Amino acid sequence: MRTFLLVLVGLLATNFLFAQVDFSEEIVADTSSIAILERLDVNRDARLDKMLKWHIEKNQKREGMDGYRVEIFFSSSLDAKEQALNLKTEFLTNYPDFPVHIKFIAPNFRVRVGDFRTKNEALKLYKQVQEDYPAAFIVPDVIEFPLLKQNQYE
Repeated sequence: MRTFLLVLVGLLATNFLFAQVDFSEEIVADTSSIAILERLDVNRDARLDKMLKWHIEKNQKREGMDGYRVEIFFSSSLDAKEQALNLKTEFLTNYPDFPVHIKFIAPNFRVRVGDFRTKNEALKLYKQVQEDYPAAFIVPDVIEFPLLKQNQYE
C-alpha cells in the first residue's frame, strides 16, 4: 500500500511539472489571442453605445475642468482694467511659467494665475508669490485642460 501511494504521488508530481508553460510559449499565446480578438464579435446592449456617445459629446462641450487658481488682484475702480493688464505683464516677467487670466466678473476685474488640478498644487505657487502679492489667495475655478506629458503615462 505504501509503494502504491508513493508511485501515485510521483505520477502526480511529474504531471504537474509537464503542465508548466515556458515563458516563450506565453508570448506566442498572447500574440495569437490578439488575432483572435480581431475576429471576435462582441454582443453588447445598444444603450451602452448611446451612453458612451453621450459621455463623449458632453465632455467635448466643456471648456475646462474644475480646479484652482491663485487670485493676485481684484478691483472695481475706474482704471481696474489698466491695473489688471499692467499686473499681468509684471507677473509674466517675474513668473513666466504660469498662465495669467484676466476675468471681468461684474463689477470687478480679477487677475488669476495658474491652472492647478488640486489645491496643494496651487498652494505651492501661492507660497512663491505671497511676498510680491500679499493680497493673493487661492480660489476654485474652471481651469484649462492640462497638457499631458508624453512620458508621464507610458
